[in-house]
Amino acid sequence: MLRFLVALSLLALSWAQDCQVANFQTMQNFDKTRYAGTWYAVGKKDPEGLFLIDNIKAQFTVEEDGKMTAKAVGKVNILNNWEMCAEMFGTFEDTEDPSKFKMKYWGIASYLQSGNDDHWVIDTDYDNYAVHYSCRLLDSDGTCIDSYSLIFSSSRHPGGLRPEDQPIVTQRKNELCLLGKYRRVDHTGFCPNNGFLQ
Repeated sequence: MLRFLVALSLLALSWAQDCQVANFQTMQNFDKTRYAGTWYAVGKKDPEGLFLIDNIKAQFTVEEDGKMTAKAVGKVNILNNWEMCAEMFGTFEDTEDPSKFKMKYWGIASYLQSGNDDHWVIDTDYDNYAVHYSCRLLDSDGTCIDSYSLIFSSSRHPGGLRPEDQPIVTQRKNELCLLGKYRRVDHTGFCPNNGFLQ
């Protein structure tokens, strides 16, 4: 009987998980200067609509004025049958929280993406892994209807996360109410470095 009650309590806790976006925890004391560099997407929760599919590499830069920018390259599928590499460029507008940005897309990216996305750094150790999150559309109850999330590995580990980082990242996925909704991002060499990603 005791085991049943414990199991029931655990089940109730899982049902009561707080999935309101406003309550998601982001990286404390995020330092964008330490974060700057090249990162490889190794996992992704897809949003609605057209988005980078795989071979995704991103380079984050902090400009002289302190603004963070990002260049990315990845494979896209146009009209369901034409695969090509797309370069994307975005600028990050600071908010009161140093780990929460508004991201504006430029160039071809402005056709692939819509408006100013919230772009949150959920967690990173600056050297090996990073978890990013964006909610594009909130439901009336404060949960997210359309979100995307990227799991990044640094240029030191382009093949994937280190074993010691995987439990941390799994916990962050769970906290975002997205556990089981990610897919692996392959790196097959489909997209060239295009001069900015080493």
